[in-house]
Amino acid sequence: MSLPEFEALGLAPACIKALAHEGYECPTPIQAAAIPPLLAGKDLLGCAQTGTGKTAAFALPTIQRLSQSPKPKAKRSARALVVAPTRELAMQIDASFAAYGRHASVTRACVYGGVGKVPQLKALERGVDVLVATPGRLLDLVGDRGVDLSSVEIAVLDEADRMLDMGFIHDIRRVMALLPRDRQTLLFSATMPPEIEALARGFLRDPARVSIDPEKPAVEAIEQSLYYVDKADKRDLLAHLIRERAVARAVVFSRTKHGADRIAKGLHAVGIPAGVIHANKGQGNRTKTMDAFRSGSTPILVATDIAARGIDVDDITHVFNFDQPTEPETYVHRIGRTARAGASGSAISFCDPEEKKFLKQVEKLLGRSIPVVHEHPYARGQRADRSEPAERAEQAERLPGTRSDRGRRRQGSPRPQGGARQDRHNASGRPGPAGRKPQERAGRPSTQEARGPVRPSVPPAPARAARPQRTESAERPTRDLRSAIDELTGRSSMR
Repeated sequence: MSLPEFEALGLAPACIKALAHEGYECPTPIQAAAIPPLLAGKDLLGCAQTGTGKTAAFALPTIQRLSQSPKPKAKRSARALVVAPTRELAMQIDASFAAYGRHASVTRACVYGGVGKVPQLKALERGVDVLVATPGRLLDLVGDRGVDLSSVEIAVLDEADRMLDMGFIHDIRRVMALLPRDRQTLLFSATMPPEIEALARGFLRDPARVSIDPEKPAVEAIEQSLYYVDKADKRDLLAHLIRERAVARAVVFSRTKHGADRIAKGLHAVGIPAGVIHANKGQGNRTKTMDAFRSGSTPILVATDIAARGIDVDDITHVFNFDQPTEPETYVHRIGRTARAGASGSAISFCDPEEKKFLKQVEKLLGRSIPVVHEHPYARGQRADRSEPAERAEQAERLPGTRSDRGRRRQGSPRPQGGARQDRHNASGRPGPAGRKPQERAGRPSTQEARGPVRPSVPPAPARAARPQRTESAERPTRDLRSAIDELTGRSSMR
């Protein structure tokens, strides 16, 4: 198959054949702008967000240059190095090199933390053409003498702004100091804060600059909507929307790892399968979760922003911003998971009263307001106006055991029998002995009245939840009654 627009960029037949196999028809803007200078050997500073095709923009020229000038590889060496901030992104880049290099004789390896080093050391033993790595594991292998970076000809730093956010900037400087001075260097970032500009000046030599309008992201194909909702109602609203819209495949973004776990647990409780990935999950668990999400057996993926970097799954129909991001650029990264390759998609955001300041930052970046959905079951201020029958009907629809069900029990609804409290009050309204009921016999004074007044005892402690007791415990006299009997019988002096 002929791809004239890619051929015009200078790509070799092996790369064109791989692109045809992957279903490409024409280059994206960043590919059209970046491929020619990279094939010419120039350094490059690229500013483009996720989903613009930047992986192919640096992978295709790298594969072509390495395959056209083959060299014997030294042990534990690499000719090209790609550094990525997360495991998922590293694996995705490695898969892209495999796809684009299927017709080129280019060897590769991918190393990252969370798994054993031995298989990675074996993969590097004979040397590779392309090494994709996360910063921490790369430096570990360098320290173990498992990899030598002195032969690197091409170095790529992908998502540099995210590495800056994650605190990898010092690791990156250490890695770059191990590379030869005579190299081609590529740096890609979704945003260009001053720190990244300074990093680029230190690493790049007279770079070509490519910018795909990161400050005004192309989100026209994404239907965006906003729900003002109390924090306590977010999980119920999420489940409601997933069912109402028959969501086929969605990513739900949480600001924290514990929050992601709670969201996934809440969805499972109401019968919605959901996987969760974040930094505390082991690599085996994360790989299994991502495989289930890609295959469609788990339609909902709950993720933190860092763990979600590198998620490149086709046909994601919805993105839910369960929490507002603290950085407005993160919003662009999130919603970029949907509406890829010309498809449509929906980005749905929740906002509680404490998050309005973050929402304003997002809308300032977008240059417009996100349309608000006012009519929904959990709209702020609407629940209090509902009639009592309507509220009862809504409660009946909720499954027992969910957060809302527990909330109702705390407000006074009957608890399950196993955890029930006993009402232990005597006729005076004060707590009485457990398991005993006040007895009133007509015409007969109580025992205490017949025996006269007794000294007031220490006020009883507040009622506590009943504990499992032996059968005979209810038949024993209480301490107050025993003291009164001892006083009347004169046995108190013998104690």
